[in-house]
Amino acid sequence: MSEKVSYLYQPLNPSLLRLIKMAIDGAHKEGKWCGMCGEMAGDELAAPVLLGLGLDEFSMSASSILRARKMIRSLSKAEMTELAAKAIEMETMDDVVELVKNSLK
Repeated sequence: MSEKVSYLYQPLNPSLLRLIKMAIDGAHKEGKWCGMCGEMAGDELAAPVLLGLGLDEFSMSASSILRARKMIRSLSKAEMTELAAKAIEMETMDDVVELVKNSLK
């Protein structure tokens, strides 16, 4: 991810992951689903982490969704939840990227 990209377009940043988790939990408490545009995620590596945080759905372009789908299918829901729990406790985005890459089968 480019350092010149806006902070809000870096969902693998642990601080932003914590904020996203709060938004998802808030929506669920109100009985609503929570979705986002996958292109905002900026990187298909974010898909399993976002789903692990409880995101209900996201949309992506055809070229991005193919790569994301392969990653999503390689992990169970429990594994994505565990991955997300670890990711929000990390210090840096680079740490999260490394965690996700090492978690993929």
